Amino acid sequence: MEQRTLGKTARSVSTVGLGTWQLGADWGDVDLNDATAILHAAVDSGITFFDTADVYGDGRSEQTIGAFLADNPGMDITVATKMGRRVEQKPENYTLANFRQWIDRSRTNLRVDTLDLVQLHCPPSSVYSDAEVYDALDTLVSEGAIRNYGVSVERTDEALAALKHGNIATIQIILNAFRLKPLDEVLPAAKEAGVGIIVRVPLASGLLSGKYSKDTTFAENDHRNYNISGSAFDVGETFSGVDFNTGLTAVKEFEGLVPDGVTTAQAAIAWIVAQDGVSTVIPGARTVEQARANAAAADTGDLGARLNDGVRDIYDRHFREAIHPRW
Repeated sequence: MEQRTLGKTARSVSTVGLGTWQLGADWGDVDLNDATAILHAAVDSGITFFDTADVYGDGRSEQTIGAFLADNPGMDITVATKMGRRVEQKPENYTLANFRQWIDRSRTNLRVDTLDLVQLHCPPSSVYSDAEVYDALDTLVSEGAIRNYGVSVERTDEALAALKHGNIATIQIILNAFRLKPLDEVLPAAKEAGVGIIVRVPLASGLLSGKYSKDTTFAENDHRNYNISGSAFDVGETFSGVDFNTGLTAVKEFEGLVPDGVTTAQAAIAWIVAQDGVSTVIPGARTVEQARANAAAADTGDLGARLNDGVRDIYDRHFREAIHPRW
């Protein structure tokens, strides 16, 4: 699989990585054996980048990755984790003392002395402009607890605020065929600054897999059920903020743009990989088959102007008015 430099980390990572929220919680149940099999399938398919967070299953996702890498020494895998969602979301909680506590827990979970990349996990907006926060992160780099740091954001203005701080290595942001605003300013600005872009929610929580219908139901512990109105966290994380029924209509149109021999999900992932400035895209997987199919999207190449123009047309007609001003 093609490898790209991940911003200021200077590390090369696969254009398609693996998001591991599913291996922790909030997507229904995935047992440990299945989770380990998914990690194996991802690596066997050429994936060299895992993204996790300390709150995914209260550390379960990190622990699963840590055990996997300990059992398979020598793998050249970059692991990014996230921190900051273990406390009430107040700016004053983003302190060096708390960072030390969270990072030490993640180092234990992942079984490493130094974390490859730590990202602030969608904190309150003012945190992205707080110089003391970045000073604290710089301290942790100088002490050897972390190699690099970045931010995960909900909105484009948060990404642009973070880009003003020189040692930011990466920005993680939602970008997919139903969420185009990052293409306007964030990706060009990040590229100019040498900052890597990690794309999450590439399939709009599965909508762009083309496998759902109006009769689809989700498990009680699946965020596509309990967070459908944004009652648990930012609704932009669930179906990327898209109204489910509107999304189903748009997916049918998207499917008409997909060439033969490529699945709907693979086309959606490949479209993101082709966007200038993207370092890696991190679809999740709940099965071995999904992990392999997602990785194979990296081999489809640029799917052409018809799909790219069609994506923009679908967005303008179905989503721009509702989505563009919010995120």
